[in-house]
Amino acid sequence: MNAMSKQELLSIFTPITLEQMSGIKLMNRIDTKYLLSKEELVALLGLAAEDYMVQEVKDERDITYHTVYLDTPTNSMYVAHQCGRTVREKIRVRSYESSDLTFLEVKNKSNKGRTDKKRIRVTSVDNLAAEGGNNFLHKHAWYSLEDLHAQLENSFHRITLVNKAKTERLTIDTDIWFRNMTNGNETILDKIAVVELKRDGLTFSPVKEMLRKLHIQRASFSKYCMGCALTDRKLRQNRFKERIRNLSKYQNIKHHG
Repeated sequence: MNAMSKQELLSIFTPITLEQMSGIKLMNRIDTKYLLSKEELVALLGLAAEDYMVQEVKDERDITYHTVYLDTPTNSMYVAHQCGRTVREKIRVRSYESSDLTFLEVKNKSNKGRTDKKRIRVTSVDNLAAEGGNNFLHKHAWYSLEDLHAQLENSFHRITLVNKAKTERLTIDTDIWFRNMTNGNETILDKIAVVELKRDGLTFSPVKEMLRKLHIQRASFSKYCMGCALTDRKLRQNRFKERIRNLSKYQNIKHHG
């Protein structure tokens, strides 16, 4: 019998709506990431169907996201990550296309490894000043709008799983595309899945046991930093060279710049 496809496996999961998800936002959380081949992803979905529900929006379970990352002209947020700072920040405008929602988001990482996310509803990256972006950034970020410009554009497909105890979320991102908005270079990662486990505290995680069974180790992966590094060789990227080599195990990397 042929192996089931990703879409066939997703159809087995019990759905959960956005409204039902509202109580498990995990805005202050611990994130753990993993890199999987598409074959490993199919195996993981097969194991997870009994213990997890899948987010469904307008009959879609593999949902398109679009993001514009903001940074300073000297790429301060990229440089902080490249230099290994544990306390760091990212600012982005993310559109959830199936639900027609767009947010200005600030993500802060603490030296304890926790991620704190704040966001406000906006209509687009072009309307941030008119829609309260300055006040929001003044309250939650280290930068103001006049410090920032659109640096990197990104899109991907995301599956969101929730364990039946509703103590964690698992996001699975595939077909990750980048465009550098400064130099126009593009690249796509279409043979990998970036899996991120998001949970508040140290509650039992069924998927960690599944990943262990599949011999998949945790991995560090920032879409913003990897997108910048892959589309602009002029940026310092010593810290990311090993991660780029790891990606090359899965597919040919088009490294621009």
